[in-house]
Amino acid sequence: MIVWLASYPKSGNTFVRTLLSAYFFSEEGHFDFKYLKSIKQFPSKQLFNKIGINTNDENEILKNYLYAQEYINKKAPLILLKTHSSLFLTNKIKFTNLDNSLGVIYIVRDPRNVVTSFSNHFNLNLNESARKMISNSVLGENSDKKLMTYILSWKTHYESWKFFKKEKKYLLIKYEDLIKDPKDTLITMIDFIFRLSDNRSKIDLKKVDNVISSTTFEKLKNYESKKGFEEKPNKMKSNFFKLGNKNIWQNLLDKDVEKIITNEFNNEIEELGYF
Repeated sequence: MIVWLASYPKSGNTFVRTLLSAYFFSEEGHFDFKYLKSIKQFPSKQLFNKIGINTNDENEILKNYLYAQEYINKKAPLILLKTHSSLFLTNKIKFTNLDNSLGVIYIVRDPRNVVTSFSNHFNLNLNESARKMISNSVLGENSDKKLMTYILSWKTHYESWKFFKKEKKYLLIKYEDLIKDPKDTLITMIDFIFRLSDNRSKIDLKKVDNVISSTTFEKLKNYESKKGFEEKPNKMKSNFFKLGNKNIWQNLLDKDVEKIITNEFNNEIEELGYF
């Protein structure tokens, strides 16, 4: 069954996958970029092609989301999957359901910091990024390697995944906590995954320490400088691992962009304690 690692783009999903992949897919917890490949993205063109879905037809792709997840779930009792999709329901088509999903780790970040990273990642100016975040956006395009992802607005995305909260299958992880205390946050995530999957193993704290020591921002930045990072978009001009905890919206946003974000997401910003 699938445990989703869901987030709006540029909210810390890569760092979460870095931590979890090092813990679950390496022997001793020492991170390498290769382990990220063990946590795949959904939707994926490779997957849909593999199961015989016409990836040139967007309606066919959407109609077969659940079928694709059923196929995935036959491969292993527990699957970690990354997604930037909202938990949408369109034309009676669901993104997922409880028959295919154990739960979700939802990663959220102050949207005033998301907008600066979003701008850098997709080579947009800050005003364009802010407008994208308040609109029902589609991420990317149907290309040789990728499928469109229905991220919708930042607010809709955040609210939609609360579906799992009432089922007690929801863990909210704030990016800011990931940066402030990655060890405690990693232990919380592992414990959540173990609980969902009825795994009664003890958490390997030595392995956790190895994960934390091998995934500092500076080390990830150095890994990218030496080896490159294949998940980095072609349009992105700077490094993927660029600012880290130096991405402080108070130093980067002009008042107009700050006003757009704050006015649109005021309730959620307050709910998450970002004031």
